[in-house]
Amino acid sequence: MKIRSLQNLSANTIQLVINQFFSAVVFYILSVGLDKPAFGQINLALAVLLSVFNILSFGIDQLVVKKVAQGDDVPHVIRLYIGHALLTGLVFYGLLLLGYIVFKTSAAYNLILWIGAGKLFIFFSMPFKQVCSGLEKFRLLARMSVVSNCIRAFALLALMLFHSLTIYSIIITFVSGDALELIYTLYLFYRNTNYRTKAIFDRAGYQTLLKESMPQLGVVLITSALARFDWLFIGFMVSDVKLAEYSFAYKVFEISTFPMLAIAPLLIPRFTRYFNSADPGSVNLKFLIRAELIIAAFTVLVLNLSWEPVVNALTHGKYGSVNVVTVFILSLCIPALYLNNFLWTTFFAKGRLKLILHSFIIMLAVNVGTNVILIPLYGNAGAALAYLAACFAQTIFFLIKNEVSELKGVFVTMLVCTTCAVASGFFIRLIPVNYILQIVLAILVYIMLLFLGMQLKRNDRFELKSFFHI
Repeated sequence: MKIRSLQNLSANTIQLVINQFFSAVVFYILSVGLDKPAFGQINLALAVLLSVFNILSFGIDQLVVKKVAQGDDVPHVIRLYIGHALLTGLVFYGLLLLGYIVFKTSAAYNLILWIGAGKLFIFFSMPFKQVCSGLEKFRLLARMSVVSNCIRAFALLALMLFHSLTIYSIIITFVSGDALELIYTLYLFYRNTNYRTKAIFDRAGYQTLLKESMPQLGVVLITSALARFDWLFIGFMVSDVKLAEYSFAYKVFEISTFPMLAIAPLLIPRFTRYFNSADPGSVNLKFLIRAELIIAAFTVLVLNLSWEPVVNALTHGKYGSVNVVTVFILSLCIPALYLNNFLWTTFFAKGRLKLILHSFIIMLAVNVGTNVILIPLYGNAGAALAYLAACFAQTIFFLIKNEVSELKGVFVTMLVCTTCAVASGFFIRLIPVNYILQIVLAILVYIMLLFLGMQLKRNDRFELKSFFHI
């Protein structure tokens, strides 16, 4: 189909927009409906569970996407992944139940136990979602992925309106939404695909899958530690209040990267075919990364200009001004994250998993070391600086190891785009006008600077049409 890539992007983008919107609604309701200590405790529980279930995937999720994209037997692949999810998920939750005997008086442990039940349901749904991603069935994946966040948002909104928002009602809402997403995922998968799975455990096949995933498991262990190490460090070593403030800033920072999240799933199957010469010449890598970095720097600009007035108004001053510096530092990570994701996908498609592992080891070492030093000195801003340092360390490593000629000089592209965004924002802030007008003027200045810096070109529209086969 001539416009399949555009349709895939549209479906994935719609799913992400819906998920990010309702996730933001949930996060907003919790942030304004709970006091900072309670909000911090919930975020600490979610940080622990996110890290654990990422580790339990063993990196098999991305490997499954690659296997399906390259034409492996889909029923066999999904059977192996389902077996892995059931085995690791049930063992973990069994251990969690045993731990309740010791920690039953701990409020934090009770939160982890109950919210963990919901996250277990989401973990069980992952094999079906990853197979759909490998098959590039992004419309089906979109329908599978929005249930939980939609249910949570509407239920929590109703609870807030009826003044019934408590820790217990929040737990029930979270677990119910996750359970219904699993049920709906199973229904959609078996209704819309021709693949059926037998309840047979293939021991030899599973051992082979684990062996293949070993390099990626190292990456998963490290990225799991990276994903929420700052949250865990602040929550356990500083205070629930500081974690509430930092987690709010970090969540908005994560949401702001949704264009990257929309594009990323499309790149793995496309790059896998490209680097295996099955679809040569189909991707202009130089143009694609330049376009991504322009979007990334644009996000930096808009996020910083709108943060204080918008967030202060929405949270009644709780999380706006207190996070200005933290958000600015975190926003500088966005271009590096786009570039790292692009280079990671390139190396992953080429099968260079050990190199990816080494890059994340470096990133983890820098992140942990700088967090331990900077958080006691600068608090939440120190955590943001530590993450920025870790992102740049990985970028530099990837670029040193890069052998793709089209990607030479992308670091300069990243710096130019980011500088254009920061310079335009700084200049426009000197003009005493409404922040909405500031954003409009800053965007115009940003575009002008991009043309002057040779990052925007007149023929870019033709490259864009070529990428989507329009």
